[in-house]
Amino acid sequence: MSEPAAAQPAYVLHSRAYRESSALVDYFTPQGRLRAVLRSARGKAGTLARPFVPLEVEFRGRGELKNVGRMESAGIAAWMVGDALFSGLYLNELIIRVLPAEDPHPALFEHYAATLQALAVGRPIEPLLRSFEWRLLDDLGYGFALATDVNDLPVVADGLYRLQVDAGLERVELFQPGLLKGCDLLAMAEADWSAPGALAAAKRLMRQALAPHLGGKPLVSRELFRKP
Repeated sequence: MSEPAAAQPAYVLHSRAYRESSALVDYFTPQGRLRAVLRSARGKAGTLARPFVPLEVEFRGRGELKNVGRMESAGIAAWMVGDALFSGLYLNELIIRVLPAEDPHPALFEHYAATLQALAVGRPIEPLLRSFEWRLLDDLGYGFALATDVNDLPVVADGLYRLQVDAGLERVELFQPGLLKGCDLLAMAEADWSAPGALAAAKRLMRQALAPHLGGKPLVSRELFRKP
């Protein structure tokens, strides 16, 4: 008889009804993104199967679709409302869309948990989102230098740059839509969000960097920010 699987920390990313009384749940764990069937989802376990609750979950099965053997609360839920809530949902959707299944990223998991807590206590949202997006790209091997360009030359404050997604930043001489100022890139490299224009530029840069990994389908959670 095989030994029971060890429980591990987890957060629910998304849950939907499955068959009569079960749920199909996407989890984020240090071992990566996992999909599992949660049986008796209308009972006590179902009340825990919601986003932003730190959990301890035992997964069973060797296939891509696991079964939840045991699930318990492992801490206090990150309580969020308004834009903080929408931001948390955005992070969850981003992980589902970009992170490959069963690809371990323990450091990214810890960063995610810390970001949820920071959102819950009212820390400024934009720096938190940009930091997580960057960490996600970097952990997956899609990161790039912010202080040097594709030719390994230092980014200069008065220069204009565009992103080559598969290579990095390229300096350009003629103005085009979507370009980034060198001064903003240097501020991003230092995480200096007090610099004028740095946050707006970081948002534009991260959208450009994430776009190839999201495909043509827009993120549903982004639409929540546009609603009055």
